[in-house]
Amino acid sequence: MKEVITVVIELVHVGFGNVLAMNRVIAVVSPNSAPTKRAIQEGKNKGLLIDMTSGRRTKAVIFTDSDHIVLVALAPETITGRLQVTREDSALKSEQSDEKGEL
Repeated sequence: MKEVITVVIELVHVGFGNVLAMNRVIAVVSPNSAPTKRAIQEGKNKGLLIDMTSGRRTKAVIFTDSDHIVLVALAPETITGRLQVTREDSALKSEQSDEKGEL
């Protein structure tokens, strides 16, 4: 008998029609510090920089487990807030499906 593994991918809207798989994210940081600016430049040089700002000012820098660096025009607090809403919605749906199964 084969074991079935379910992988849940949490997609979060990061503006301008772009979505990000949050299960691949390591950190969401502000772009203002010198180490972050250096990391952005290194990512650009290595071809690992993804710009999702659509020409707007970068408000958050996202580091992924694949070493990609993503620039977004949303504040880190906004992104984490959207992730929490997504998780709350999925938990609510899970509870509702459990209640239907019990009836």
